[in-house]
Amino acid sequence: MAKYDIVTKSIIKQIAKDLSKYILKIPIENSIELIEKEFTRIEKRDADLLFKSGDSIIHIEIQNNNHPKMDKRMLRYYSDLLFEFEDFKIEQFIIYIGKSRCTMKNEIKRDKISFKYDIIDMKDLSCEEFLKSNEPALVSLAILCDFENKDEQLVVNTILKKLKTLCQDEIEFRSHLKMVEILSSNRNLEDAVKKGENMLKVDIQKMPSYQIGLEKGIERGIEKGIEKGIERGLEKGKYEARVNMAKEALKHGFDIEMVSKLTKLSKDEILNIQKTL
Repeated sequence: MAKYDIVTKSIIKQIAKDLSKYILKIPIENSIELIEKEFTRIEKRDADLLFKSGDSIIHIEIQNNNHPKMDKRMLRYYSDLLFEFEDFKIEQFIIYIGKSRCTMKNEIKRDKISFKYDIIDMKDLSCEEFLKSNEPALVSLAILCDFENKDEQLVVNTILKKLKTLCQDEIEFRSHLKMVEILSSNRNLEDAVKKGENMLKVDIQKMPSYQIGLEKGIERGIEKGIEKGIERGLEKGKYEARVNMAKEALKHGFDIEMVSKLTKLSKDEILNIQKTL
């Protein structure tokens, strides 16, 4: 799920607390510590999301397909985690975002082994809870949930409108919009998202601030393509403006190649900026 890695995981890591609280129903301490850990045995394995909360280690894997040996992979993760965090309680979860029905096993019982973890299929969760949230990432994930017989276009439009309201700037909105676009293919909602985006453009054009936005080049980007509009605006801007844009993009999980494309800064310049964050 390479294309999901760029957008989905970077956003999910920003909302580890909310993900655990609302999806996994885990009581979370006021402060948690994200753990960047690479496990190596025969092959390299990076846990999708790993963090400490109180006396617990929470391990989450995001799956876009039914891996036939996922139960064995999770057992490997468990043994590796046990070596590293022997004094902690280890809780493991799979969040399944795939299109087809989830068929993965969530336990191994054989010989003298009794091992189990939880699988949460996003299709089984009500979109209403996500739409009530004030966290843009959780609102974005509503595209994967159960619409409960509601009109699909209406729900999609609600997701996009709320994202536009919650996101603090165009870069943050664009990041979450990209996530919705990617994930919509798992629910055959690509056309609904495109219609919703067109609807949003029309709504924005009705706002009094639209003409001011055109002068600055940002709303022109919405009309003719966000990426081209930002690039055009940056070409006229000062170097400091491009540096500030790069900082904001990096903070919101954009990769170096995309930041370079948006800001016209070299990859070396962006790496230096990243070191200052």
